[in-house]
Formats: sequence, C-alpha cells, structure tokens
Amino acid sequence: MEKTKIIETKSGKLQGYVDKGIQIFKGIPFAEPPIDGLRFKPPVKKRPWKDVFDATEYGSYAFQGFSPLQELFKEELQESEDCLTLNIWTPATDDKKRPVMVWIHGGAFITGGGVSPIYEGSSLTTRGDVVVVTINYRLGAFGFLYIPGVTANAGMLDQITALEWIQENIEIFGGDPNNLTIFGESAGGCSVITLFGMPAAKGLFQKGIAQSAPVLQPNPTINSTNNLMKKLGLKARDIETLRKVKAEDIIEAQNKVLAEAVEAGESELMGFRPSIDTEGKTLPIHPLEAIKTGSVKNTDLLIGCTEEEAKLFTFFDSNLKNLKADRLESTVAKSLKSLNLSKESKTLIQKYEDARKDLLPTKPIDILNAIQTDYMFRISDIHVAEAQSKHNSNVFFYIFTWASPLLNGACHAVELPFVFGTLDLPGMEIFFGKGPEAEKLSEKTMDAWIAFARTGNPSHDNIPEWPVYNKETRATLMIGKEFKLVNAPFEKERVAWEDFYKY
Repeated sequence: MEKTKIIETKSGKLQGYVDKGIQIFKGIPFAEPPIDGLRFKPPVKKRPWKDVFDATEYGSYAFQGFSPLQELFKEELQESEDCLTLNIWTPATDDKKRPVMVWIHGGAFITGGGVSPIYEGSSLTTRGDVVVVTINYRLGAFGFLYIPGVTANAGMLDQITALEWIQENIEIFGGDPNNLTIFGESAGGCSVITLFGMPAAKGLFQKGIAQSAPVLQPNPTINSTNNLMKKLGLKARDIETLRKVKAEDIIEAQNKVLAEAVEAGESELMGFRPSIDTEGKTLPIHPLEAIKTGSVKNTDLLIGCTEEEAKLFTFFDSNLKNLKADRLESTVAKSLKSLNLSKESKTLIQKYEDARKDLLPTKPIDILNAIQTDYMFRISDIHVAEAQSKHNSNVFFYIFTWASPLLNGACHAVELPFVFGTLDLPGMEIFFGKGPEAEKLSEKTMDAWIAFARTGNPSHDNIPEWPVYNKETRATLMIGKEFKLVNAPFEKERVAWEDFYKY
C-alpha cells in the first residue's frame, strides 16, 4: 500500500494511502467517542492525539436499527457507539482550494453510514477535481432520543461538529472551506434541510443538495422516546440509568417500539428523527419556517426526488402484494395518519385517479405509490424549493426517472450509485442496472452535482439548460435515460395537496 505523506491537522498527525492517484484518509475521529457519560450528550470535539493516526481503514458504523434493505443487500456491518468518524478523498494535499462536497448518509435516521461502499468518493474526486468527505453520526435512540431540557438532536449536533472539523482542517487536504456543499439522500437529505434551520450550523456551508428529503414532521419524537423507556422498564426522564443499558438492548427495544407503532397503524414517518426543540436550543423552529424567513438566503439549493419513491417501501409490504380497490382508501388513510391527514384520503384518491386517467390502466397499488411518493417526498421538497427561491435565485429542482430493474420503477435510493459513480460494485446491477446507458447517466449526473458544488449551478454542456426553480414555471429536470426539461410535471397531483398540506 502506497502511503500519503504525514498530514498535520489541528487534531493531530495522520497518514492515509494513495489509490489510482487519489489520496484517501479514512476513519478520522472528529469527536470523542459518545460512550458512558457522553452517551446522549452533545458531541465533544476530539482532543488532539500524540502519535500519527493510521487513516487507512474505515471506522465502525453507528449502531443500526432493523432495515429490510440490509436484508436485501446482505451487508454484515461492524457497529459501535464509537462511530464519530469521517473519510476524505482528495486529488492532492496542496493549496489549490478545491470545492468540498460533504455527504450525509440516509437510512431513516436508524441505519446506514458514511463508510458504506456505495458512497466511495474516488469517482467524484477524480472526475471533478473536488474534495469529497463522508461522515458518520449517531442514529436511532442514540442520536435522536428527545427529552426536553435533557437531550435533543445529538445526531444533528454530530453532523455540525463534523462540519466544524472540516472547516478547520479541509484546506490542508486541498479543499476550500469557503466553498463547501453538504449533500445527502433520504434522512441525509432531511439532514441537509434540518441544518438549514439550525443556528449552530450557520456559516458552515455555502450550498446544499437534498436528494429525496422526507418531510420533517413538526412534532418532536416524545412518543418514541417514552415508549422506548417503557420498553426498558425505565421512567420517562431517567437518562442516567439509560446510559448504563447495553447498546444491544437499546437497539432491541428500539426495533420493537418502531415495529409495534407500524403494526398499530400509528407509525410516524421516522420514529427517531430531528425534533423541534421546545427548549429552543438546537432546532428552535421547523426548518421550513426558518427557510421562509430567509435564514439561509445565501445558500444555493439543488433539490429533488425520484419519480416513484414509494415503490421501495411497498415492495417490502406483503399486505400490499395484491391490493384491491376496496382496500385502497383505508390503506391511504393509514399512510396519512401520522400527518393527521387521514380524512383527506378519499379526496386524494379521486384526484389522483383523475390526474392519471389518460395513462396506462392504473392499478390501486399505482395510486398508493403515487400518493405516498408525493406526501413523503415530492410535495415537501417542492415546499422547500418554493421557500428558498424567494430569497435565492440559485434553486434547482429535479426528478430522477431511471427505473430499478428489480422494482420496475424509479424508486427511493435508485440514484445513489449514479451520483457516486459506484455502479461497478459487486451485485449492484440487480437493483440499479448496468450497461452503457447507466454509465452515461452516471457521468452526466456526477457532472451536474460537481458543477453545482463548484458554481451553484448544475448546468453543463452535456445536458439541457437547467433553469432555476420558481412558482411561475416550476422548471424541473427529468434525469434518466434522457435528460428532459419539463415545466410543472405532475401538476394536478401537486395541486391536490395545496389546501391542507403545510410541510
């Protein structure tokens, strides 16, 4: 293994390795391990180390909750509470000051990690002459337990601490701390939008890319927290005893709490997630409300979703395999319960059926997928784009249309290896596809993300001109086998939510 030269950061010296001309540094700790007395507390910045840190291997994943996707991809993960690390890919450790792209992983705030092979940064770095960073943060109850005045949004504070470390050190790795783009998908996209609304994150980034950012519900995660404490036989605010419970036992209780909520039809979109902090310290108001006030008016935004997000979730639900018309309304109502919109189910179904009457014969599952795609992702992403476009002209919207061969649709997460250029990982073709068309799509997508990180505009020579998003035209780039500009796609469906869906 060819080693890099020894790099001296403000945390201490470290040494990575070189692969195909890219300098790679893995597993760099940006905070003290959040264990024992630091469990559930805000992160503590990493104290300087004395020896040269060996940055040639990834750190551990954060402790993971259950995910059917993990079953699908058969990943065996090394998990630990000592997980607050980051990874860097750079063309050179010089003074060139390249754009910096910081990836925040998804996984419903209960799974995933910046150490996942699908997020390997070499292709983006090589193609765009940019510095790529991926980060870990605490997940599930460890990161998003909410007890007012005691603990709130620890996982989001992890992300902020990582960004602070990057700001302080990235210039040593050939990056420009004044041209930093945060980007993420699913819970990572939600994190991007949440960071827009967190006072402590102000000034730590200049651009944001939010991929399939789910709605952040306005109510805090008190129910999930209380149910977890009951499951473990603890009083609601007894965090000191909870600090002594084995991590595996907390995960087991967390999995049961979330599964029971789903079974009872009381599931929130994400049982452990960022919470609006009633104490007003970490996230004082809903991020969308903060964006509306111009809190991040100088931050450029690229935002969008996949065309059929919900297919990933309905695919794993055996109860929906043969959904009949007589069950559609009750199924939609159950889906909307967590947003207190159940009473709108019949009206929505009628409007969606009308909007799609000229398409191929539409099955009940198609209507369900369309409604879930919109309420979980597209509509809230549109609301964010609308709010930011009032303060910043560099707002761009997309819909990713490449179909997963496994799910026969442009489902949630299908864009990930196209953004990172990691289509050649073993087994990827089953879910994401392969071949010349896929490679070309990946190249064009990477170039768009890189262009945005560099200039605040994702346009480049190999795609159609990409206009800014506003309420007048709703210009949207459809990204798939072809790149096609469409004004106000699926407009009837969007209008169907206007009178009652705020977020």
